[in-house]
Amino acid sequence: MPIIRACSNCGQKNRIPAKNLTGEVRCGACKSPLTPIAEPLEVDEALFDEVVHHAPVPVLVDFWADWCGPCRMAAPQVARTAADMAGKALVLKVDTEKHPQLAARFNVQGIPNFVILRAGHVVRQQAGLVQHDQMEKWLTAAAPVSS
Repeated sequence: MPIIRACSNCGQKNRIPAKNLTGEVRCGACKSPLTPIAEPLEVDEALFDEVVHHAPVPVLVDFWADWCGPCRMAAPQVARTAADMAGKALVLKVDTEKHPQLAARFNVQGIPNFVILRAGHVVRQQAGLVQHDQMEKWLTAAAPVSS
């Protein structure tokens, strides 16, 4: 299940596989580079599984709900983390009201709840409001060691 991204140069919609979301790919029409994803991706269960199992980088998952005040306070921190870590990590947002089965899968009892995954496995999980610098530390620590 690829992500559809519009080219900023020509407007062409491009299908980007999950494994290529953090690398630089080119537009199928004009060949301009499409930069790595730099914003949180709202996901459903199918897209979540696709990204988590194929991402070559760590993934931060923000479990949230629209009615949750702390979740709304965390949103700018999550967005900043996505921008700061573009190309080095991916950030997903899971609305626990729309996708309770995903929240149940990770035993989410309180929100916001942050999960760091690498190669589909939980590296860290924490509930409560967290600043972007802490999220970035978690992602950096979960990054594969380059040789």
